[in-house]
Amino acid sequence: MANEEVILLDFWPSMFGMRLRIALAEKEIKYEYKEEDLRNKSPLLLQMNPIHKKIPVLIHNGKPICESIIAVEYIEEVWKDKAPNLLPSDPYDRAQARFWADYIDKKLYDFGRKLWTTKGEEQEAAKKDFIECLKVLEGALGDKPYFGGESFGFVDIALIGYYSWFYAYETFGNFSTEAECPKFVAWAKRCMQRESVAKSLPDQPKVLEFVKVLRQKFGLE
Repeated sequence: MANEEVILLDFWPSMFGMRLRIALAEKEIKYEYKEEDLRNKSPLLLQMNPIHKKIPVLIHNGKPICESIIAVEYIEEVWKDKAPNLLPSDPYDRAQARFWADYIDKKLYDFGRKLWTTKGEEQEAAKKDFIECLKVLEGALGDKPYFGGESFGFVDIALIGYYSWFYAYETFGNFSTEAECPKFVAWAKRCMQRESVAKSLPDQPKVLEFVKVLRQKFGLE
């Protein structure tokens, strides 16, 4: 597929954008990265995602693919001949991978956000929900090195971006992920050893500083 144009509209702390960075890196797809200012969204972003007006947006030969999980599947389908395979070949296993990616999107983001945007009883409830969610994911991981088994893949890509936010979650939620969910942290550290992940995720202290600025804007500091 020569002369392809691949552009990623993204914002550096976005765990959703990190999914596409990792997937593109795993497939060794060259692309142009365009950092968005979400307070002053570019005409290109508004043109390419007129419905949600959100990042990330993958633009392939002028055509936009929105929503990060959909875009990761698109990357797998378009470049299926490039190793590694991001989704399992077995239909049942693919369905299970999609189930867990959906679970992550429906549960983890909101619980994590509440850890740094709330206080008191609401924050304590969010912490309980967040840790319970991680324990459910630990159960799905089991004793496997990755969610799909021996190989890094779809569910790992869907989840690992959140890890860059964990220092912020722990700081404001006042808990230790390693103490509560050691198997999850071991999995995350295993993922971080992959070049595609290490280069796609920002440093946790940098994300913490970003969250502190947001908290000040929201009047939480």
